[in-house]
Amino acid sequence: MPTSLPLAQQSPSATPTRMTDTVFYIALLIPALIVAIVFHEVAHGMVAKWLGDPTASSLGRLSFNPIRHVDPVGTLLIPGAMILMGGPPFGWAKPVPVVKQRLNNPRVDMMWVAAAGPGMNLLLALAASLALGLFAPLLAVGIGGEPSFAAQALLTFLYLNIFLAIFNLLPIPPFDGSHIAEGLLPEKMARSYAKLRNLGMGLFFLLIALIWVFPEWDVLGRTVLVPVNWLMGKYLDLASVFAGN
Repeated sequence: MPTSLPLAQQSPSATPTRMTDTVFYIALLIPALIVAIVFHEVAHGMVAKWLGDPTASSLGRLSFNPIRHVDPVGTLLIPGAMILMGGPPFGWAKPVPVVKQRLNNPRVDMMWVAAAGPGMNLLLALAASLALGLFAPLLAVGIGGEPSFAAQALLTFLYLNIFLAIFNLLPIPPFDGSHIAEGLLPEKMARSYAKLRNLGMGLFFLLIALIWVFPEWDVLGRTVLVPVNWLMGKYLDLASVFAGN
């Protein structure tokens, strides 16, 4: 599914003097993205199987092997190129196939399947928060000076998973939030809303264009990043609790 990456707004531009910073940023971001999207997609497939649709399982997609989920262009090439160009990168994985009609209760169960991906990202964020807290002394977090590479990797992973969870809950096709919204709407309205799926990728690219072409509008900062930053603070508070502070 499409996944916009907000950390790019803080990424260094790919000038010769900042190239090392850019490579460092990519080294932090790409592994975090791969883990986040693989677990996200597997969660969709696992919940679908539990609720009656074994499609993903029968196709071998309930695997944590990233090769089965990573789209070389959408997961690696496009995000990397966008970072190097100084723009807000975005990417996508190979979507786990779910046949709605095979679910036990298609209308309700599809909401659970959709929510599973963001839910998994929030669990991964919790794991990162736990690691930050338990290993804070080893990671040089809160000691002063620059945090270690491991600490920065965990912080990136934490923030990225929070963002993926919130961004994918937007009620815009093809994001997970659109399936949840469709299930909550009255059936007649849901059928009309479902027709927007044909425009889904167009709406997504329009959103990316607005973010990139009109940075002064701060589209993400005024919308998605508000709950993201709030949750980031809460997860860091948890990390402090885990650290015994």
